[in-house]
Amino acid sequence: MNALVIDLTHGGFKIAMELLETKYENIWAWDIYHSLNNTQKDLLESKGIKLTNEIPLVDNLDIIAPVHCPLDIEIDLTHHGAVKYILQDWKKSEIPVIEVTGVKGKSSVVGILKEIFNSRQPLVLSSLGAEYLENESVINLKKNISITPASIIETIQLAKNCEYGICIFETSLGGTGLAEVGVLTNVVEDYSIGQGKSKASLAKRQIFESQIICCEKETLDQYYPHLNENILSRINSYSLKNPHAKVNVLNVKYRLDKTFIELDVKNLKTISGKSVSTRLNIETFAPAPHHVSNVLAALTAALSLDLNINDILSGIKRFKGVKGRTSIKKEGNIIIIEEINPGINVRALEKTIKMAQSMKNSIVILGGEYGITCEEIDELEAAKLLDSLKMHTPLILTDQLGKGILKKMESPSIFIENPQEALNYAINKGARKIVFIYRSNYSNLKKR
Repeated sequence: MNALVIDLTHGGFKIAMELLETKYENIWAWDIYHSLNNTQKDLLESKGIKLTNEIPLVDNLDIIAPVHCPLDIEIDLTHHGAVKYILQDWKKSEIPVIEVTGVKGKSSVVGILKEIFNSRQPLVLSSLGAEYLENESVINLKKNISITPASIIETIQLAKNCEYGICIFETSLGGTGLAEVGVLTNVVEDYSIGQGKSKASLAKRQIFESQIICCEKETLDQYYPHLNENILSRINSYSLKNPHAKVNVLNVKYRLDKTFIELDVKNLKTISGKSVSTRLNIETFAPAPHHVSNVLAALTAALSLDLNINDILSGIKRFKGVKGRTSIKKEGNIIIIEEINPGINVRALEKTIKMAQSMKNSIVILGGEYGITCEEIDELEAAKLLDSLKMHTPLILTDQLGKGILKKMESPSIFIENPQEALNYAINKGARKIVFIYRSNYSNLKKR
C-alpha cells in the first residue's frame, strides 16, 4: 500500500511521520501551502518520505487530505480519519474519549468538562493548550498547540508518562471517530472552507462517527435534517428553548457571577445503553444564553458517559469561566466580563452586546487583532450591527479590529488604541460593569 499525505501545514507533517509505523510501504508528502522549512524537508526525506507537488502515478494509493482540502480530487481518508487509523492500537486501552467540535463554544465546553471529570485525571487538548490534571493540579504539557486532528496524536505522546483516566479533545472541523462521546456545540455560522468548495457544517458532520453524539437541537434541525436512523438513534440533543430536545431548559435566572438553570432530561441514551430521565437544578457561571448552551453541551456529554449526576452538578458549579476566553473578574466594586476569542464573529458579537445592554452602568469595549484565524470577522456587518443596536450602552473601540470597524460605522464612537487604556477610560467614566470583547490569538499569552 502507498499513501499520499496532502497539506503539511495543518497537521499533515505529523501524520506523514506517524504513517511510517503503519502498513504503508511508500509515503509521499505534498506541501501545497509551501510551509515547510528546510529542516523539516530534510527530516521527511531522511525517513524515506518523498516530497511531491502532484499525485504519484502508482497503484494502491490512499490519498490522505484535510476535509478542507482545496484540491478537486477524491480522497480516501481525511486527516481526522488518518488520526483514528494511527491511534487504533492506543484506543485498545479503553480510556474513554470525548471530542468537542463546533463553530463556537468549543473551548468553554472543554473547560466545563475538565471541571466535571477532574477526579479522573483528564488529559485535555484545547485551543488553550495540552494539559493533564493530576490530583486537581494542572500540568501544562504544551501551550502553543493547534486543535487540528494531528494534535491529538502529539498530546497523547506528550502524556506517555501520565496516568489519565479520560481524554477530552477539542478538534477543528469534525471528529476522528475515536470518541465514545462526540459534542457538536453549534453551527452558528456556516462559513465556507476549501476555497469555497465546502462548508463548515459538512466538515463537522464527521463528529457523527462518535458512538454517542451530543448536539444542539437547533443545529441538528437546520443543518442535518436528513440523517439516517443509525445516526439519529445515537444523538442526544439539547436546547434552551426546544421542548423536543432530550435536555431542555425549563427556567433560567441569570446573574453575572452565577446563573440558576432548571432542566428537564428525558430519554437520554448513555454509552452503556441506559436511558436517563430526570429534572435537574444547576448553579454555574453562565451570564448569557450562549454560556448556558455551553453548559448544556457539557452536561449532556457527561450524562452520556454514565457519570454520576451529583458529580456532574458539582463540577458545573465549580466552573468559573475559562481564562483567556470567557471569564469574570472583580476589581473592587467593578465587574469585568471578558469575552476573548480568536474566532469572534458577528453572531457572537450580537449575543454578547445584548448581554451587556441588559446590565445597568455597563460599557462595552470591542477590539482585537488581525490574522488570528483563517476566517476574519466581517467588519462591515459588525459595523452595521453596532449601528442598528444604536448602542444605548456606551461603546469603546480599540486596537486593529476596533479601528477597522470604526471606519465602516455611520454613528460616532470612541476609539482608544491601547486596550488597557480603553479599560482605564471605562473605569474612570464610572462604569461598574465592563464587557471586554477582544479578538486575540490563544497563543498570545499577554492578551489572555
